Amino acid sequence: MVKLGALPSQEIKRMMQRGVIAGAGLVNVKPGSLDLTLSPEIYRVEGIFLPRPGEIVRDTLKDLGAIKHDFARPLERDVTYLARIKERFCFDYRTYAHCNPKSSTGRNDVQVRILADGISRYDILPAKFRGQIWIAITPKSFPIKIFSGETLSQIRFFNKDTTLDEKQLEDSLKKDLLLWDKTGEHSLKSVEIKIKDRDNSFILTIDLEQGLDTAGLRAQAGWECLGDRKILDFSKINHYAPLDFFRPLKVVGGKINMQRGGFYILHAKERVLVPPHLACEMVPMDARSGEFRTHYAGFIDPGYGWGKKGEGRGRQLVLEIRPFEDLVLRDSQPAAKIKFEKMSELPKIPYDALSGSNYTFDSATPRLSKHFKVS
Repeated sequence: MVKLGALPSQEIKRMMQRGVIAGAGLVNVKPGSLDLTLSPEIYRVEGIFLPRPGEIVRDTLKDLGAIKHDFARPLERDVTYLARIKERFCFDYRTYAHCNPKSSTGRNDVQVRILADGISRYDILPAKFRGQIWIAITPKSFPIKIFSGETLSQIRFFNKDTTLDEKQLEDSLKKDLLLWDKTGEHSLKSVEIKIKDRDNSFILTIDLEQGLDTAGLRAQAGWECLGDRKILDFSKINHYAPLDFFRPLKVVGGKINMQRGGFYILHAKERVLVPPHLACEMVPMDARSGEFRTHYAGFIDPGYGWGKKGEGRGRQLVLEIRPFEDLVLRDSQPAAKIKFEKMSELPKIPYDALSGSNYTFDSATPRLSKHFKVS
């Protein structure tokens, strides 16, 4: 009997062995996803686009004014580049996939979207897909330097949509303790969640309480991107001082004033726990919460905040916020939406038991990407 749901690491490895996934390395397999690898082929293009139904991406390069790019040169801010992904896919009638930017990509304000041959949607590979995929890369705040072999996006595989419905979500909240208060001392009950859309999701709120220190003085709540011309090299880990690219974001008068088009890093207030039998995705908020976006890297692996053996009490999610209008943000304002889905099997190693992850510990100030030194 086929086990249904989102596919875990061991099934991803079996797909590699069967040739369903070609060109992938075992090092890039995560508990519920596969990191996608840049090939040596990359072009500067006129802008982002979508293939028409049945259209091969390579056949569009001339129309896009594509110019070969040398990885030795930085990718310029607000310029789009199109790179071929090394991995190829050959799906059966049941298997399909979604893609998300990796955490370090989103936290550095690099917008990436996956384009697949013949598919007129971003970040989706439908059942029966066979072919090549590409990644559109647009640095939004500062130039970046990347190389062949870098991983900017990840792909998740499914054989059925097992997103939890409202009843299942309520049951899992009670049984699996999916949400905790920011101290990690109290798991949240349904009646304590004041804002609900009733669309199989949980609403998370913004955390500005950390913006005041014990003396009631202004303290750091997050980060605001400087939008500088300095170049961030993705190959340099734990290398940059945060103040080279960001300034501390402080709460003034109980609020933060955000400028349209700016880029900000903040915490969600609620701690999220993802047990190994579930995965979680941050999904877009609609305009009823305001004209802003609060995530660019939205996938949360099974086992996040669960601890190595189930002792965890969740972890605050980092939000990457871009306002599309001048915005006044106050504590506990709705800021993000998450949905949960069932895994087809438990991953062999849950997220919090991974070695070398940069995002498995708590920090009072939202953590920047792995490229920045931790003070």
